[in-house]
Amino acid sequence: MRSLTRAIAAALLVVSQLAARSYAQQANPGTSAPLATGTVIVFAAASLTGAFQAIASAFEKSHPTTKVQLNFAGSPTLVRQIQEGAPADLFASADEANMQKLIEHGDITGAPQLFARNTLQMVVQAGNPKHIAALVDLTKPGLTLALCGPTVPCGHYAAEAFGKAGLTTPAASQELDVKAVITKVAMGEADAGIVYVTDVRAAGRAVVGVNIPEPFNIVARYPIAAMKGAPNAGAGAEFLAFVLSPEGQQILATFGFLPG
Repeated sequence: MRSLTRAIAAALLVVSQLAARSYAQQANPGTSAPLATGTVIVFAAASLTGAFQAIASAFEKSHPTTKVQLNFAGSPTLVRQIQEGAPADLFASADEANMQKLIEHGDITGAPQLFARNTLQMVVQAGNPKHIAALVDLTKPGLTLALCGPTVPCGHYAAEAFGKAGLTTPAASQELDVKAVITKVAMGEADAGIVYVTDVRAAGRAVVGVNIPEPFNIVARYPIAAMKGAPNAGAGAEFLAFVLSPEGQQILATFGFLPG
C-alpha cells in the first residue's frame, strides 16, 4: 500500500511539473520553459534590497514553479552567515573583497559574475539644514556623522573617498549596512552619512543626496556567484541568468545601478 501511495504521489508531482511548464510556454511563446522548481535562496547586499525585490517579483512571474527567498544584510554579515552554514543558492555582494573571502573559503562554484556598479553620495536630512556641500564639510566639529563599519563595502569605500580628497576619515558611528545609515540620517540621529546613490534614491523624500565629485568618488562593483552545495542549484542558475539578462539589467537601471 505504501509503495502504491508513493507511486501515485510521484506521478502527481510529474503531472504538476508538466502542467507548470505548459503554462510557462503559453505565457512565453517562443521561449523555453523554466526547468527548475522550488525555492531559490538569495543572499544579497543591503543596497540591493529594492532592486532585488523587483527582480524576484519579475522572476517569479516568468518562472511560475519557482519562489525566491531573499536575505539582505551587509556583505560581511552575509559572508559570515554562509561560512557558518546558512543555506544559500546565490550570493550577491556589494564588493569583490567579500566575495573573495568565500572564494578562498571554498564556498562558491564557478566564477563570480559582475552584474552592476554603483557610486557614492553624501546623504543629509531633508532641506540640508547643515548646508553640506562637499566632503570637507563632513569633517567640521560638531557634526554627527554616520558611516558603515570599515569591513562593510560602503564603509571602506567612504574611507577611500576621504583619502582621495586628502582628508582623514572623521569620527562616525559604525553601522552594519547602508540602510542603517539612511535610517539614522532620516530620523535626525545623524546630520549626514555616506551611502550609495541608489540608497538615497530609494529613501525618497526622507533624505537628500549631495554629490561627491568624480575625482573623489568610488565605483563599487557588484559580483554574484553560485554557492557550492546550493540547496537548489538549478533554480539558482536560472535566477543568476535572469539578473544578467536584459530584463534584469533594466530593473537594476531603474533603481539607479550602472551596468556591470
